[in-house]
Amino acid sequence: MERRVAERLRGALNPFGFEVHAFKVGWYNAVVQPAFHLPYPDDTLAFVVLSTPSMFEKALKPFVNKERLKIIRDPVDQCVSYHLSCLKEKFSDQTVDIMFDYELLPNRKPKFLAQTAAHVSGAAYYYQRKDVKLDPWGEKKIFGVCIHPRYGGWFAIRGLLLFPDIQVPFLEQRAPVDCVSTEEQRIELLEQFNFHWQDTRYRDIIEVREKYSEEQKAYFATPPAERFKLLGLTQEVHRSIFH
Repeated sequence: MERRVAERLRGALNPFGFEVHAFKVGWYNAVVQPAFHLPYPDDTLAFVVLSTPSMFEKALKPFVNKERLKIIRDPVDQCVSYHLSCLKEKFSDQTVDIMFDYELLPNRKPKFLAQTAAHVSGAAYYYQRKDVKLDPWGEKKIFGVCIHPRYGGWFAIRGLLLFPDIQVPFLEQRAPVDCVSTEEQRIELLEQFNFHWQDTRYRDIIEVREKYSEEQKAYFATPPAERFKLLGLTQEVHRSIFH
């Protein structure tokens, strides 16, 4: 069953620059605090959805051209929401629950821990402080970061797809690829991500097969309120959709 669902999802999402990776809810719940548990039985089938570098050209720009006058918030969030919500029609024979990476609980915490979901699904390795044996940071707060075996840091975790009616007790867990395997590399990665993230060097900690285009880099480096112009949305449209 998991294989059939995965094939249908990939057929719907891969052409738009998205990847999906299956996991069991129990794998995720076993490694997060109770406050972040997903409210489903342990064997429930779920998928984490990633956007790859090609999503910008294959999904975002066509979406903006088509939905130009309907974009009232972050264009990327709306584009992702559109493509994942379309799955409900494609899977009309199943219940599909969707959680987006930008959604928050009433206490302002995220609905799910995206990097943990990516790790337990085998999509990307979540490198954290505990992965460094000789910790050089003392009292400093150090955040972890996911690295994809093909795209390095040039990708994003966009959401979860949950299938409450599908139980997969025999699904086998695949470990993520440990592509930043030396102590020195891991320290360098966490240093760059925590203290120099704006220069994006951490994204190239490994040799990557594909990365963001210069246009895409400029887009994500631009403050959100100014990104409308980069996508060709005029100030008049921008004003009309915010007032």
